[in-house]
Amino acid sequence: MAQSTILLVDDEKEIIDMLEIYLKNEGYKLLRASDGEQALQVLQKEDVDLIVLDIMMPKMDGIEACLKIREQRNMPIIMLSAKSQDMDKIWGLSSGADDYLSKPFNPLELIARIKSQLRRYTRLNIPHVNKEHEIEVDELTINTLTHEVKLQGQEVKLTPREFAILELLARNRGMVWNIEKIYEAVWKEAYFDSDNTVMVHIRKIREKIEQNPRKPKFIKTVWGVGYKVD
Repeated sequence: MAQSTILLVDDEKEIIDMLEIYLKNEGYKLLRASDGEQALQVLQKEDVDLIVLDIMMPKMDGIEACLKIREQRNMPIIMLSAKSQDMDKIWGLSSGADDYLSKPFNPLELIARIKSQLRRYTRLNIPHVNKEHEIEVDELTINTLTHEVKLQGQEVKLTPREFAILELLARNRGMVWNIEKIYEAVWKEAYFDSDNTVMVHIRKIREKIEQNPRKPKFIKTVWGVGYKVD
């Protein structure tokens, strides 16, 4: 947040100058405007993370400016006003503001509110993680793109064959796969009755992902049939 850009919009130069001192000390980059029209012009040229917007201004007041800003932008807006009546706050918030502070105010309170709004905005706008390539089985996550397996957030190292078996069963949850089908699907060759390769691999997978391999939670044995992931 130290590099966030804040647009200060107020026709009272003394207030802007005072806020600049406090906010620059916090490491913010600052932009200025003296009315709503000027603020809209700044927003066309600059990337702004938060706006401190006075209501009572010439040319275009804060309410109208806020409404126009909200047509295109969703950054936090904190309204300032010499009016402290509840209805004025309601108008300010109804126009799209996120917070409202009455003049005169303590600059430290405004800084605290700015930090709070930026934290909230950053948290709500974290880029969405694409889970298209993830298979989740309770606290087990299988990423088919990166071939990573995580158990309760901790990475589990599987060999390519072990991963392929686990992916096959997890991708087909509830379906029972016998040893022959698992072998042919993973090894891509014909299965021999005497081959216990699949059982050995499943035992190794269980040792890595199961809290108690003798009582498996993820890879279940269906006696006389095969294996499945519920």
